[in-house]
Amino acid sequence: MRPVAQPGFFLVARRECQWLFHDRVALLLIFAVPLFAFVVLTTVFSHPVIRGLGVSVVDEDRSDTSRALVEYVAASPSLHIVDRSGTLTTAAQDIRSGKAISAIYIPPDFESDLKAERRPQVIGFYNQQFLTAAGIASSGLSDTLSAAASAVAPAHAAAPAAVSVGTLTGETIALVNPQKNYAQFLLRALLPTIIHVVITLAAGYSVGSEFRRRDARAWLESAGGDPVVALVGKLAPLFAIFFLIMLAEALFLEGVLKIPFRGDLPLLVVAASLLIVAHLSLGALLQLLAGDLASGLGLAGLFVSPAFGYAGVGFPTVGMNAFAQAWSAILPLRWYMAVLLGQAARGLPVSESAVPFAALAGLAVLFASLALLRMASLTRKGRFETAPPPEQAEASGISRGIGGSFNAEWRRVLGTKSAFTLLILAPLIYGIYYPQPYLNQILRKLPIAVVDNDLSDMSRQIVETLDASGALSVVVRAHTLAEARTAIDRGEVFAAVEIPPDIERDVLKGITAHIPIHADATYLFIFRSTASGVVAAVGALTSELVSRGARSDGSLVQAKLANLSPADVLLQPIFNPVGGYASYVVPAAFMLILQQTLLIGAAMLTGSALAKADGAFAGVLGRGVAHLTIYLPALALYLIVLPRIYGFSTLGHLPQLFALGMVFLLATSFMGQAIGAWFKQPENATILLLATSLPQFFTAGFAWPREAIPEAATALGRMFPADSAIDGLVRINQLGASIWEVAHDWFALWCLTLAYFAIAVISAFAVKRGQANAQG
Repeated sequence: MRPVAQPGFFLVARRECQWLFHDRVALLLIFAVPLFAFVVLTTVFSHPVIRGLGVSVVDEDRSDTSRALVEYVAASPSLHIVDRSGTLTTAAQDIRSGKAISAIYIPPDFESDLKAERRPQVIGFYNQQFLTAAGIASSGLSDTLSAAASAVAPAHAAAPAAVSVGTLTGETIALVNPQKNYAQFLLRALLPTIIHVVITLAAGYSVGSEFRRRDARAWLESAGGDPVVALVGKLAPLFAIFFLIMLAEALFLEGVLKIPFRGDLPLLVVAASLLIVAHLSLGALLQLLAGDLASGLGLAGLFVSPAFGYAGVGFPTVGMNAFAQAWSAILPLRWYMAVLLGQAARGLPVSESAVPFAALAGLAVLFASLALLRMASLTRKGRFETAPPPEQAEASGISRGIGGSFNAEWRRVLGTKSAFTLLILAPLIYGIYYPQPYLNQILRKLPIAVVDNDLSDMSRQIVETLDASGALSVVVRAHTLAEARTAIDRGEVFAAVEIPPDIERDVLKGITAHIPIHADATYLFIFRSTASGVVAAVGALTSELVSRGARSDGSLVQAKLANLSPADVLLQPIFNPVGGYASYVVPAAFMLILQQTLLIGAAMLTGSALAKADGAFAGVLGRGVAHLTIYLPALALYLIVLPRIYGFSTLGHLPQLFALGMVFLLATSFMGQAIGAWFKQPENATILLLATSLPQFFTAGFAWPREAIPEAATALGRMFPADSAIDGLVRINQLGASIWEVAHDWFALWCLTLAYFAIAVISAFAVKRGQANAQG
């Protein structure tokens, strides 16, 4: 006879393990969702180098020289010519519709001006609304056009002797991630982000289900009445599972994807453990505070879903407003990311990670203490002595026809706290809360270090020019490069500009002087902003030197410039011209927020609706129209009101915006109903759909260009309405495209609407027939 287990930690843990491995929702959340995210994201980033970005060529010279220049462009690995015979009008249409990310304009008389050394201007336009692709396209345009212009230019005489002054040129050296591999940077950050969402939801589901589906009294009794033992024993199996998952993720990144690890392994193991503890505690705490499974899961989603933006990985915390900086300080993910990227990517000394590690440990202790105190408080109040409340029974009655289903769905939304919060309040809250980290738009006065090895008048002028730049601020004047590198490791500066010895002498001799820019490429947005700021400042000073060295005659300036570059290559960003990060990411994220809240809400309500609707066809259509009317204000908020408040471009025509947006909402509603028909419990929609948001954002071809996404991942992304809605609505509203220029998106949404409507009707019919058979 097996001895009866004594109440305590091991009995609680065993009870939890038995439940975990017999609850299908828990298994899907803990194992299937992270696996799904891993597969999707590694597939999306399997082509780490972005190639073949579309470019439209407008050649108004049509000479042998201009055609030779176009052929040089065609040979560029990062660019792919999609149109060679267009005009500026058709090039703009190509960019607005998504056929091309950039365009090249070759003016008339290009060949004759080149031969006469009049430096004809070649213009490269690039769509900066898509910031990541625009960065690659602009770099490819700059390098290709400059090389092509030099290659096709005829040999010419040297500049007049009077133009003897040299020039300055910046050379960027990436200290970390020298290949500037976006995939390496993003994968390392995204996978833990998804896991931390799953951890929080899993803990919330485990604790909240005790008060809704299981027996909270039996839980406490298995711990011998000790609330601390009860909570720790319940969360211990989850800690072990997620520890193994994070270990497997790290081994996968280094062993399979060959992303190197450079730091202290024990420190990172402890940091990962603290992250797990913090979010297990947070998920439990929110459930214990809410006292309702659905509400607690909603609060958990609000806390962890936007955490990636607040963690400072995409847009740095140094550029955030005061609220975003304060809020990010209480997010464990922010401090874990600082430890992770500092150790794994940069290989910093352990001492340099002490501050973020201490903050992470402090938050883990804080959230764990609050959860234990709340658990003890509920125990004293006798919350665990009452039997679990029965499932809420819906009022009897059958909704007749489309109108009846429409009215009944509105009543459910207004009468159910979790549904009202998700469908009415959440879009408003997210609309204000989500954009906060990005609202400063661009980075200003980024701190840099300068190592002046020349100590001349010219070197001092270089330092003054850098410090006067709006993008940069010289905060460290180091004596050696090693000292400047230490400042970078400590996070005091983001780059070090090394002024070589004898730079003044070389420039006065007419020699081109190279200025190394040692920049940290751990955070690629900071790297690009810092490096481009230094290059722009050096370029401005070079132009001043050229003008000063040949100021006696404007023709001498022209001759000197012709020596430097036979053609003037002008890069012109269009749409989001200042490169604002909020203008780039928020309009697309708004569409994903609309989809996820409506998708989860529709799925949550479908189960109870099917018990009351009299017909599958009428019920699905009536609920879809109800969701459409519920979400039209949110659609207007995200497309009209908030973009104007935040200062985003709003070039779209309202009828066209709503023509595409309404189809998007219907497709999302029908998809939610098709999924929700198979959920026995309404909270399962939140549990299983919330953690899929981040992978969807990267399959949509917005944050990561479609040209670099394998077809399998692209096809998966097209299954979600947000994929076409992000592309279509952003192009209409931010780029001024017509609905006919994004007809492929509109057509795709109509196809999804019809397909998911059919699936929802079939699913509703099958579920209702199953219910009838069960009752019979």
